[in-house]
Amino acid sequence: MNDEAPHLPPVLAERFAEIVGERYALRAAHEIAPHVSELRGLFPGRTELVLRPGSVEEVSRIMALASETGTPIVPQGGNTGLVGGQMPDRNGRQVVLSLSRLNRIREVDLASNTMTVEAGVILQHVQEEADAADRLFPLSLGSQGSCQIGGNLSSNAGGTGVLAYGNARDLCLGLEVVLPTGEVLDDLRKLTKDNTGYDLKDLFIGAEGTLGIITAAVLKLFPKPKGLEVAWLGIASPRDALTLFGQALEKAGSALTGFELCARVAVEFASRHVAGNIAPLAGEHDWYVLMEISSGRSPEDARALIEDVLGGGLEQGLIADAVIAENLAQAAAFWRLRETMSESQRPEGVSIKHDISVPVADIPAFIDRAGQAVLAAAPGARLVTFGHMGDGNLHYNISQPPGPPDEAFKARYREINDIVHDVVRSFGGSISAEHGIGQMKRDELVATAPPVATELMRRIRRAFDPAGIMNPGKLF
Repeated sequence: MNDEAPHLPPVLAERFAEIVGERYALRAAHEIAPHVSELRGLFPGRTELVLRPGSVEEVSRIMALASETGTPIVPQGGNTGLVGGQMPDRNGRQVVLSLSRLNRIREVDLASNTMTVEAGVILQHVQEEADAADRLFPLSLGSQGSCQIGGNLSSNAGGTGVLAYGNARDLCLGLEVVLPTGEVLDDLRKLTKDNTGYDLKDLFIGAEGTLGIITAAVLKLFPKPKGLEVAWLGIASPRDALTLFGQALEKAGSALTGFELCARVAVEFASRHVAGNIAPLAGEHDWYVLMEISSGRSPEDARALIEDVLGGGLEQGLIADAVIAENLAQAAAFWRLRETMSESQRPEGVSIKHDISVPVADIPAFIDRAGQAVLAAAPGARLVTFGHMGDGNLHYNISQPPGPPDEAFKARYREINDIVHDVVRSFGGSISAEHGIGQMKRDELVATAPPVATELMRRIRRAFDPAGIMNPGKLF
């Protein structure tokens, strides 16, 4: 793999390999490579061993041995994380534990509207299994074809459905977790109401693998909408979008299942660089809104709701132009345009990305203030803003000025982060709305979170993992 001597003792590596079998103990450089690199290339790692257990019992034995020997373990799902939470460090002693073989759907219970799945099940497979049972699993992410449920829960993933259905935490009723000691917490209950002490599952959801390894989960299912309408709107400003959002929420209520805000440059990038993407409107607008309305009553009800919202917006001048998808294929194309905005930045050179949230009412002011601050520091940078306006979460991304990849711009990553995050904090917002903390934001979390909060989190971590073997270097 490289010229450095291995830091995991060979005898210990053999003991781990015996648990999963030689076939599932990866030691060759070409087999390890996909597990020590991530999408952004910001957190290269190194390991001498990747374990791919095929059962909860094997995970338990791995953790018992790790606890006995003080071996650090890095849980990894689909390796789609954006903050380095799934990456080993560079010393070579940390063992990567891949959950990809724990990929069974254990049960679909239509009476309870639940699905029990293992951690390695790909999100899109859960969606498809729910659809086949005439149900909806509403967690939806751009990486849903490769991300896994264990990682979704460990990072408390958000996505485009949060407005109506909540984060991953809200979509989970029970968990099965292997603790650092190897003990197994079997809490795969289907109860909506349960006030018997601490809600232990919520400690593991969003903990980024620092307290234990999620091996299975009970997920909530929902009735499939009987009517679905998706519209693409051209608007003048985020302030108009905010006013329109308030009106849409008042008229449609819980039937408003999507409200995405996109800057013109984000639409231009996605149309230019992703095959098949076509801007839905003929004219150009400074901002766009992708709106979705789902009705549990009928297709006619969904259509009437969206026409009411759009009609009011057009009359008041909040909407400059609009198109309603003619069929499900066109609706999917609208969503694909939105979901490919992040990847479409890569051909434009270096980008500095932020996953932030502020109160919904403050989104227009945040966009104004952050834009002024960034452009004052980096003239010519392009503000590629898009995200879930309905829940206050924006992907506030900044692409370099036009031209070949700019290493000098990349070197300003931390400086630009600080500028944006200072503005976020001035609005009482969060520097990590849905991607987690990982390695990228751990120092900033410690520096800026209330000291009592960080100390409580440290105490919880020490209580679960006194030996410090669970995903070290993440969160703190």
